[in-house]
Amino acid sequence: MLNKALKLLRVFNELSQTEMAQKLGVTKSWISEIENGHKAPTLALLQNYADVLEMPLSSLLFFSEHLENSGATERTRVFVSKKVLAILDYIAARSGSDEDHEAEEDVPA
Repeated sequence: MLNKALKLLRVFNELSQTEMAQKLGVTKSWISEIENGHKAPTLALLQNYADVLEMPLSSLLFFSEHLENSGATERTRVFVSKKVLAILDYIAARSGSDEDHEAEEDVPA
């Protein structure tokens, strides 16, 4: 879920993959591989994402939690996380400003 959250937050902030890569000091292809789930970001890179997006690292990590416990609190957290991602996905789709959208889905593994 982290890869999707990173992509949606980038799009929500109206940043292309190229712009995000420049801000993070990595290549556009690296951003694409992270967003498509082919690579995992390091903790240092996640902190850089948080800095660029001006949000706490804990908020980024919230989206990536894969809870195995079936307690009510955990189910609620997963439910809320999915709803937030759905809202961000909706906003991204409506913005139409993701210039890298087609290219990122065609990146080979």
